[in-house]
Amino acid sequence: MESPVGEMAQQCMTMAISDLNASASHFNHLTLHPRNSMGQPLEALFSAAELLENEQVDALIGPQTSEEAEFLAELGDRVPIISFSASSPFLSTDKNPNFIRMTTNDNAQVGPIAALVQEFGWSELVIIHEDSSYGNGIIPDLLLALEEANARVVHRTVIPPQARDIYVEVQLYKLMALSANIFIVHMSASLASRFFLKVNELGMMSAGYGWIVTDGIVNKLAVMDQSALDSMQGVIGIRPYIPPSKRLHNFSLKWRNSFSTNQHHQIPEVNVYCLWAYDTVWALATAAHHPSPTTSIEKNDAANKFAHLTAISTRPTGSNLGRTILRVKFTGLSGEIQLKNGQLQQPLAFEIVNVFGRVKRIGFWTQFNGITTGLNRSTVAVQSPSVREMGSIGWPGSSLAIPKVQRITPKAGKRLRIGVPIKVGFKELVGVELDPVTNATMVTGFCIDVFKAAIDMLPYEVKFDFIPFTNSNILMAASYYDDLIYQVYRQQYDAAVGDITIIANRSLYVDFTIPFTETGVAMIVPIETSRSTNMWIFIQPLTVELWLVIGTFFVFTGCVLWTIEHNDNDEFKGPLAQQIGMAIWYSFSTLVFAQREKLITNLSKVVVIVWLFVVLILTSSYTANLSSMLTVHQLQSMPKDESIGFPFNSPADQTFLINLPFRKHSFYPLKKAEDYANALRDGSQKGGVSAIIDEIPYVKLFLSKYSAQYTMVEPSHYSTKGFGFAFPKGSPLVPDISAAIAKMREEGTLYLISQNWFQNHSLYANQDSETKVARLDLYSFRGLFLITGITSSVAAIASCKYMKKESTTSHQHEVADKPVEEKFSPVRIFKLLRIF
Repeated sequence: MESPVGEMAQQCMTMAISDLNASASHFNHLTLHPRNSMGQPLEALFSAAELLENEQVDALIGPQTSEEAEFLAELGDRVPIISFSASSPFLSTDKNPNFIRMTTNDNAQVGPIAALVQEFGWSELVIIHEDSSYGNGIIPDLLLALEEANARVVHRTVIPPQARDIYVEVQLYKLMALSANIFIVHMSASLASRFFLKVNELGMMSAGYGWIVTDGIVNKLAVMDQSALDSMQGVIGIRPYIPPSKRLHNFSLKWRNSFSTNQHHQIPEVNVYCLWAYDTVWALATAAHHPSPTTSIEKNDAANKFAHLTAISTRPTGSNLGRTILRVKFTGLSGEIQLKNGQLQQPLAFEIVNVFGRVKRIGFWTQFNGITTGLNRSTVAVQSPSVREMGSIGWPGSSLAIPKVQRITPKAGKRLRIGVPIKVGFKELVGVELDPVTNATMVTGFCIDVFKAAIDMLPYEVKFDFIPFTNSNILMAASYYDDLIYQVYRQQYDAAVGDITIIANRSLYVDFTIPFTETGVAMIVPIETSRSTNMWIFIQPLTVELWLVIGTFFVFTGCVLWTIEHNDNDEFKGPLAQQIGMAIWYSFSTLVFAQREKLITNLSKVVVIVWLFVVLILTSSYTANLSSMLTVHQLQSMPKDESIGFPFNSPADQTFLINLPFRKHSFYPLKKAEDYANALRDGSQKGGVSAIIDEIPYVKLFLSKYSAQYTMVEPSHYSTKGFGFAFPKGSPLVPDISAAIAKMREEGTLYLISQNWFQNHSLYANQDSETKVARLDLYSFRGLFLITGITSSVAAIASCKYMKKESTTSHQHEVADKPVEEKFSPVRIFKLLRIF
């Protein structure tokens, strides 16, 4: 009764008795016989035995803790044992059918807790719980719910209820050493008050931390000391949702008035335990309305406090009353009261609250709708189901950003040491420089930006430092990158980031992420601009088929013009040879638009207009293609006796070189793009190389500066797996960063980073190796020929019909007087054909 909950519960039960006696006459008169358990299970048991023996009570209400309820539940076969605050799942109603729980089972809240963890994107967390029946009961179901939410519990801290502050402090230091920052806390309010004072004192209630507490703490926030409440600023918690009602409003007014009469300095807020205590009295009164015969309890020797417990006989009244209570159903202050399996059914909704200055509600959780920002009177979601849209959530340290999980590793508590290679050239990939002002090492480059972007996409926080690999003895050696990988294997570095190629022998020592660049190798070869000496090059712009079709249409167009013009145009008349020559001449003269002959009919003008358009397109295309062929960039010929360059630190082995059709396979100390250009410019005859083989990222980076003089050819029989980040074997970061790289590739982030560093030649842009100009074919101009062919054909047909009509009219008098059979004589047909 000294606890805030016990004091309030007794007051609520007293008010319930008063309301019952004043409400209606059909309720039996109830009398309370309060006893103080002092928070001790044995004292609660002694008090219960005394009440059963001396007061002949019909029911026992109020074992406050789960430990007290476990002791008293053994008496349930004698009288109903009703608890409104013992919520441990270990309290089995199967073993004690007369034990009735007018409160929710703790397992009911694992759903909203898991939903919050999943919504905030927390993949790893720590559970801190009380070492008691209450604290341990929820753990199995909570672990299962978090696993289904894709969250991993990496550590559990168990604190005894009576633990001293020094013990709590030691446990918190252990959690700080693990770099843990996301916690779920399940403990009694009294222990939580002392616990969070230490949390705040050690700086674990600052920005970057996330805390979720269960309803056992949230329901008692209103009665906690102000110092404890101040230490919990930024905590997220859940509690059962109590729907508002007129009856609850009137009770709240009566509650405040009762404390005002007693002149309390501060009126405590009614919590859910008080409401459940009130509803418990009403449930008992409703069940007791059905009277049952009672059996007296024999007196026993009180000298032995334990002896009389076994002498208390089973009371049928208690058993009947217990079964009647289980069937009770009514609307109480806390909502619908209906018992299922001996306990209050799971609430339809949970409130999500945030301790930020005050305890404020930020959302709800329902079994069918999940997290939502609002409910209607039927507890149905009416607003967007996203905790991120609840408004501003105040996190520890007054931060408004959702904390990100810090990965708990075997080296937890330390920043990751990331080894990076030092490069003389190609610093666009990885560049390590010393700031002359601050004397700090600056690491930049494409690979570095990709790594940082991948880290930022992780659902947890990873802190790291870039450490240049500066072993001077191996800096210039061919095995420099292999030695860097070996240092990761020896755990001198926690990872290696840079232009590190994924190859088989390195994968034996470390785990690589998926590649973030193109895979494979390519060859850099010079290109030269030369004029062709082929005497027949003027024929090459067009294919043979196109040449034939063009010639055919020249003749066809000339014949159509002659058909239309020769009857009326004197320039298309004369001897046969002259007419044929005129038709061909006029058609071919359109190539240079040199035709002088005048056209008379409109049909022939339409044909010529369309044909001139076709000729214009053909001549323009021919001219452009011929110009390209005359000045085309040609790949330099590379005889088999030429030498090729092969830079140091390249992943390709010498077996690949042996299979290439070149006389010499030379290794050159090519470290910079300028070295590549100098070796290629000198050529094999002057001690240089005719080609250089390297990985595609290096090749494309080189071509971004020298694309006018060199080009890329990709060998089809050899490839590498591209660049990747190296981590020690079994590192949990590998799958997460690989997933982040895959997402960056899909969203185009990798391309944007590449464009930022290689604006003229992105590492993700396609490089054409073909420089030959394609010949124009018939397929490209089929539309033009279709247009001119249809136009000319229609004009010729129309012209023929017109001439036939004229001929028939002018010679009508010759055939009008002749018999019908003479109109179609062979002689007549021959004359008509000759006229046509």
